[in-house]
Amino acid sequence: MAYETVTWLNNDFTEKVIQLAEVDSTIKVIDISAKPATNKGDNYTSDMVRVVAEFTRKQGTAKVTEKKSLLFKFEPIVEGARKDLIVESQIFETEIFMMTNTLRKMSELLGCRVSAQAYYVKLERPLCLIMEDLAPLNFRMANRHTGLDKEHASLAIQGLARFHAASVAVCEKDPKQKSLYWRGMINRDNLQLVDFFKAGATNLANEVETWPNGKKYADKIKKFAEKIFNEELQVMKRKDDEFNVINHGDSWTNNMLFRYDKNDKPVEHLYVDFQLCLYCSPAIDLHYLFNTSVFEEIDDSLSSEALLEEYITTLTATMKRLNCKTQPPTLKEIKKSMNERLVHALVSSMNILPFALTEKDDAKTIDDVVKEEFKNPGLKSPTFQKIMLKRLKKFDEAGLLD
Repeated sequence: MAYETVTWLNNDFTEKVIQLAEVDSTIKVIDISAKPATNKGDNYTSDMVRVVAEFTRKQGTAKVTEKKSLLFKFEPIVEGARKDLIVESQIFETEIFMMTNTLRKMSELLGCRVSAQAYYVKLERPLCLIMEDLAPLNFRMANRHTGLDKEHASLAIQGLARFHAASVAVCEKDPKQKSLYWRGMINRDNLQLVDFFKAGATNLANEVETWPNGKKYADKIKKFAEKIFNEELQVMKRKDDEFNVINHGDSWTNNMLFRYDKNDKPVEHLYVDFQLCLYCSPAIDLHYLFNTSVFEEIDDSLSSEALLEEYITTLTATMKRLNCKTQPPTLKEIKKSMNERLVHALVSSMNILPFALTEKDDAKTIDDVVKEEFKNPGLKSPTFQKIMLKRLKKFDEAGLLD
């Protein structure tokens, strides 16, 4: 594994990190074990390593032995297109500042955690963020293939609303925060993504052509492929005369963790992976969440309308509790912003949903994804076809494919 070439990942370094995390200089690491923390297809832009350390510490006059699990998140180590894309986009630096500054301020204001705790940052290449491992606290990902059910979706939308509300409060107290999250992933400096977006739409068109009643959409999608990146650029532009927040920017199932009670019921939601944060309309996160992780087209218990109302209720209540001076948006105002950015729903459905529905055995790495001949195996998913046929009808009626 690539991380095995990192010589500083050893007992001495881990000891220093745990001493800082536990605020205990008596800690002495005996041994560490390291293994990949994610499966292929779970994390595309970094290398996640779970390190379990066995250590001793003093408790009064006694010496006790304990274990602690840490997550080491590396920017790509191996040379190649993946590393070039991530380094040039500077998204790792975005996450480092979010976790060591903005999220801590948000957590303090809310009086609860909004993410895992960042313990240490190693700023030499490869950049590495060492953080709390939430798995021992019974946090885990939901099933991306089935999407979020009603319970999970409700927790997710409430979590997103609190995240957005806290970001408003932080930006009011520290306005420079707004200027820190202007890039996102989709910007004119990141033209490597042009081919990725275009190929995704073109491959979708070719697949749709084989579907029942799909032919009428295929030609329109091929034409849309020529302008897809510029359309997304327009969507990502902030309007200073509307309600804006720090968006998570990548709010799909794989970037959420849920904590479960003894009956396996989800009771808490947290976001992870803060590399694509963007100060803009909350419509960015809402469209992305609804179109990558909430499958109301095949689950009658789900309603994006009801979830949006729940979002507004939680956002308004949280902003009031945090004494925000900014006026929260009305449901009508949020819908207007979402309608103006409906292209983001289309692009999320075209380019991201297939990754969510790719079976584990067919999962790819980002090195595979950036190759010219890449065809997303998720396009062949029967679930994707059911969902997308209904969405294409909606997007076409809205004039997005003209």
